Amino acid sequence: MQPDSPAPAANTPLRPKTIDDVFGPEGVLARAFNGYQPRPGQVQMAEIIRNAILDSRTVVIEAGTGVGKTFGYLAPILLAGRKAIVSTGTKHLQDQIFNRDLPQIKTLMGSNARTALLKGRANYLCTHRLDRALTEGRLQSPDWVRALHDIKSFATRTQDGDIARCATVTEDHGIWPLVTSTNENCLGKECPKFDDCFVVKAREAAHEADLVVINHHLFCADIAIKQNGFAQLLPEADVVVLDEAHQLPEIAALFFGSSLSSGQMIDLVRDTAREQQAEAVDMSDLTLIAHALEVALAPCVDALKTVRTDRIAWHEIFEDAAIKTAFDALDERFKALTEALSIAAPRGKGLASCHERAVQMRQALSSFRNTQDTATEVRWLERREKSFTLNITPMDAGKTFSDVVESQPRAWVFTSATLAAGKDFSHFTRRLNLDLALCQQTPSPFDYPHQALMYLPALLPDPKTDPDYTLKILRLVFPVLKASGGRAFLLFTSHRELKKAAEILEGKLPFPLFVQGTQAKAPLLEQFRQSGNGVLLGTQSFWEGVDVRGEALSVVMIDRIPFASPDDPVRRAREAQIKEAGYSPFSVMAMPEAIITFKQGVGRLIRDVTDRGVLVLCDPRLQNTSYGRQILEALPPMRRVHAVADVEAFFKSAEPPDIA
Repeated sequence: MQPDSPAPAANTPLRPKTIDDVFGPEGVLARAFNGYQPRPGQVQMAEIIRNAILDSRTVVIEAGTGVGKTFGYLAPILLAGRKAIVSTGTKHLQDQIFNRDLPQIKTLMGSNARTALLKGRANYLCTHRLDRALTEGRLQSPDWVRALHDIKSFATRTQDGDIARCATVTEDHGIWPLVTSTNENCLGKECPKFDDCFVVKAREAAHEADLVVINHHLFCADIAIKQNGFAQLLPEADVVVLDEAHQLPEIAALFFGSSLSSGQMIDLVRDTAREQQAEAVDMSDLTLIAHALEVALAPCVDALKTVRTDRIAWHEIFEDAAIKTAFDALDERFKALTEALSIAAPRGKGLASCHERAVQMRQALSSFRNTQDTATEVRWLERREKSFTLNITPMDAGKTFSDVVESQPRAWVFTSATLAAGKDFSHFTRRLNLDLALCQQTPSPFDYPHQALMYLPALLPDPKTDPDYTLKILRLVFPVLKASGGRAFLLFTSHRELKKAAEILEGKLPFPLFVQGTQAKAPLLEQFRQSGNGVLLGTQSFWEGVDVRGEALSVVMIDRIPFASPDDPVRRAREAQIKEAGYSPFSVMAMPEAIITFKQGVGRLIRDVTDRGVLVLCDPRLQNTSYGRQILEALPPMRRVHAVADVEAFFKSAEPPDIA
């Protein structure tokens, strides 16, 4: 066990020198935690990373659920005393590592390593833009006015400007873009508040630190655009750890490509209007020309409403007359704004920045529209109700990524609870071009055959043809919920089925019902924990990164095999490329992805050595197809049953004896 709040004994030895000094039976963890038992998988992981640091090797480690991978990589880094970067999949995990795990292991090991937390610039308050927002006073609603004054108060007391620490304004509030900066609108050294810039201070602290905690979005974005900050840190780092590495291929593809959104164009329009009022009040025509660009976006949005799907390859629609006419007009408005800003740019730093942004955006629009897909990249569009984004995504981000990995000798550690399809890492290593990496699985400490039960119901409907599939599987799951007393996650592969399930179950369960999307994820999860017998309906965001230990969660249901959408344009292009190479897209891509995603969902059930629970898998293809049985074999080794009576017996066996 490694509880959150250790009570180090007085004789806890400081400055351990070996892996055994940390994780062994007489190590610092054993001396700090009552009932501590060494975890073989954690020790194995730490030893692999220690050797990788010594040899400057690249390693890929699938650390089974419960291994304790955070300590597993932090301890050998601190033992080695090398400069390191730790990158995580989410900002939530980033904060957890920096604020909880890292201070804890540093204290236990007696380490004086300097540490820093670094996020993307949109996570830090921009005092220059805050001053501008306060001066202008043009806000959408009284709620925005209150939020702005809360942020003003926050600005007087914050040390680091991290907006996540502003407790009274949620991170998704629409006010934040007005008081934070982007790469496009940041004035850099020309900013009057540059000496007090929170972003600059965070990057300086990261540059001076021995260990920096960042996230994958920042990691990939800074590689892609060569920003100051991480680009300066990387050459000095001896160790780079990428936690939750299964997310990297998709994030890397996103950032190693390019995108242009209607939202970015609207920001340019509004910033131009602000800068015109501040730096060129006599050039009122500039604001009218900028506004004309925003007006030209509406026909583009309307024309795209005829598109059959929300994500589509550009080559499938660019010849549509309405779409072509709308985007031609948008380009003309961009041309007019760019020319007007070139005249206004000498009037001030803000207008000069707007001119540079306008030039870059028009070039991006032209590049997207006038160049066909190639063997190396895909042009595609994502449309929403009132906006759109134009994307150019590389078919394979691996070459760019491996060039960074091979740039100079250092240790690279890629780790996650789900990186392999069964025992095969090739899907992950191929996507990042890590063919020479050492790949290793470290075992979970959990006793799955005794702690968990896999329920595979009989007589399941066909998920591909039965319109009442969701209703029928909920009827099959209901006896399980009665046996468990609620305490369940019902996980769905689509928002449509989630919504359908919520409508079916509303008012019909004898347990509290929690539905993803009805409120923010963190409070929803906390209410579920506190309820003690709740049933939570979730989609992708609840398949990973969610940790509910103890009796609050005793059932996880998965509605069907999580195959990715076949309509995704980037996916279709990759499938075509795989076919041309003579391979099966299903075997090479679809199956490994489904297994890895499935393992993430299954991993929500058992989170501690004392947990017990039932996994309910509803897709009949798991039982009656060869690929379904292959997926089952890749999951933790649980006892499989087909009758609900076995589930009821499992839960009854955990009940305390009747001593009345």
